[in-house]
Formats: sequence, structure tokens, C-alpha cells
Amino acid sequence: MKRTDRKERPRLQRLDPSYYLTSSWSGGTTTQIAIWPPEAVYAERSFLWRVSSATVELEASDFTSLPDYERQIATLEGGIVLSHNGGKPIFLAPFEVHAFSGADATHSVGRCRDFNLMLRRDALRGSMEALELTEAPGRPRLCGPQEQLLLYCVEGTCRAECPELPEQAAVCCLQAGEALLLTGPGSLSMLGPARLMLCRMQPAGRS
Repeated sequence: MKRTDRKERPRLQRLDPSYYLTSSWSGGTTTQIAIWPPEAVYAERSFLWRVSSATVELEASDFTSLPDYERQIATLEGGIVLSHNGGKPIFLAPFEVHAFSGADATHSVGRCRDFNLMLRRDALRGSMEALELTEAPGRPRLCGPQEQLLLYCVEGTCRAECPELPEQAAVCCLQAGEALLLTGPGSLSMLGPARLMLCRMQPAGRS
């Protein structure tokens, strides 16, 4: 009798601009890079997490209220000044990550292109970081069971490998504007030269 391998395998999905959805908001346009679950609709607030990139075209604008979500933001081009609930201004330099509550009344001053991670409060936790890769191997990023990693290439080219997958499916090459979604358990090893944004999403309560 043939043995069945019940070990959970990682899943690797390459995303390019043909997969993205672009829409308008009060201060410019936003491009949805990925949403989870995939059938979720942003306007219905039915998603667990969402990764997007927006252009802020007005000198001053107000962010959309998202009271059920925690948010993380970084600018990819340009810098902006944020204030939450009328508080102290916070200057964001390019690729500096800032976390805040989607329930905050958030005001923005300045024009930029930004990158956003939204996480359903009490269901998920996560992180976002900027990476600058060279042609030397970097530290692999681990993705545990029930976790997901999204890698977005901002500039340059990136070669990403998930060694837990069969050889023909393990390697993916990204150019600027393309993304990669890994659903664990697995790991990602990356080579540049490239500048990337890496998002990690995991169930709330996991260490």
C-alpha cells in the first residue's frame, strides 16, 4: 500500500500587475497587491489582511477610517507628515515603517507613493520591513504553519527560493512592481540587487 505524505507543504504564488486592482480614494489612487482571503472585497471590509500601494496626490488628505484594522505604512517615494487624532506630527522618511490604528483620525501632509499593510484586529498580527538586497545571500526568512509572507519588489531584481518545494517550483524571479506570496510552513532565501518590502501575517496569539 502506497504511503501518503501528510506533511503540509508551503505554497508559493507569484503576483504581477495584471493581478492587481487599482481604484481611487479621496487623496489619489490605490493599487491592491493582495488581499486575504482572495475572494474578500475591500469595500465590504470582509478581509483578514490587505497589502496595497497608494499615491497621495493632494498636499493634504485624510486617511479612510478602518476601525476594525491595525495598519502599517511606509513611503516608497517622497516623505509625508502624519498626525493621529490631532496629535503630534510624525515625519515618515522613505522606507521607514510606522504602525497605527485604523480607528485613528489620520491626517497626511505631503505627496508620496506609499506601501500599506492592513491586519484584522484580534484575528491577525504581523510586521512590515524594508530590505535592501545585494548579490550575496541574505538571512532566510522563515514562515511557520498558518503564516504568510508577502515580498514586494520596489526596485531592481530579486531571486527568491523556497527550498522546501520541488526544484521546478522552488525559484521565482521578481522585477520591480512584482510580488511573491508564500503560505507556510517554509522559508524564503533572497538575492538582489533589489529593494523590497516584506510583510508577515500570522494568527493573533502566535509567537
